[in-house]
Amino acid sequence: MRKTAFIAIVGRPNVGKSTLLNAILKEKVAIVSSKPQTTRTRITGIYTKDEVQLVFLDTPGFQKPRTKLGEYMLAASDSSIGNSDAVILIADVNFGLGQIEKDIIDKIKQSKLPSVLVLNKIDMSNPEAIAKAITEYNDYYKFDAIVPASASKGNGVDAILNECNQFLVESDWFFPEDIITDQPERSIVAETIREKILRTLSDEIPHGTAVVIEEFKDEGTIIRIRAEIFCEKDSHKGIIIGKNGATLKRIGTYAREDLERFFGVKVYINLWVKVKEKWRDNTVNLINLGYNLKEIK
Repeated sequence: MRKTAFIAIVGRPNVGKSTLLNAILKEKVAIVSSKPQTTRTRITGIYTKDEVQLVFLDTPGFQKPRTKLGEYMLAASDSSIGNSDAVILIADVNFGLGQIEKDIIDKIKQSKLPSVLVLNKIDMSNPEAIAKAITEYNDYYKFDAIVPASASKGNGVDAILNECNQFLVESDWFFPEDIITDQPERSIVAETIREKILRTLSDEIPHGTAVVIEEFKDEGTIIRIRAEIFCEKDSHKGIIIGKNGATLKRIGTYAREDLERFFGVKVYINLWVKVKEKWRDNTVNLINLGYNLKEIK
């Protein structure tokens, strides 16, 4: 009998939610960087083995929104909990139980969903700190399980999957067994390019960028892509392009290398940079850039 479960992965920004999803799937379906707020939308990752299909919902980090985009991200995280069978709260073991974690736990309580706490980044911690974190969280809320892990190293991933098995119910699968994400190809390309912007640039500029795929042509032996990068200021546009186009070329090269590994064919990327002032706080611009604002109530 086939079994399945939908599981939301939640937590504050930059604790390793997307890294955990990629580690579970053994494939990169969610972009990662050292900067917070990397994930902007809910990303579905599908783990299928034998008769089991676990559908993971990687969510934007919980934090107080400052813009319309921030409201959308928070709404995407909230709705993921409401549409799941269980929740994984992932927290930095070195950070401790903060107000954001308490707020998320309160949402889990309200949902009455089973939950697993993943204490991540144990590779940068010590036994005493790990034991302290376990005690602190356990005193605040009784999770169904607590798993110390290092998503970046792959440590604890099997234990997390084993704990998720307790949430399975007998059901037909919702996805074919040979896919690992339901993201459209254009979304994967756009997010890959945005990841390279995050990794190449510093400070606030990457958070003020969005990527739209204007053209995606699969010619069999080569995929041709035309993408537009939107930023909020003319000065940012110059920084993204760089001297003689060097920075933009580097972003394109990094994205091409990742996409060629993902698609298994040659990829040609043509990047353009345009300015949309304060697009993150403009409802019309957000809709035009592909954000589903119906999730914002």
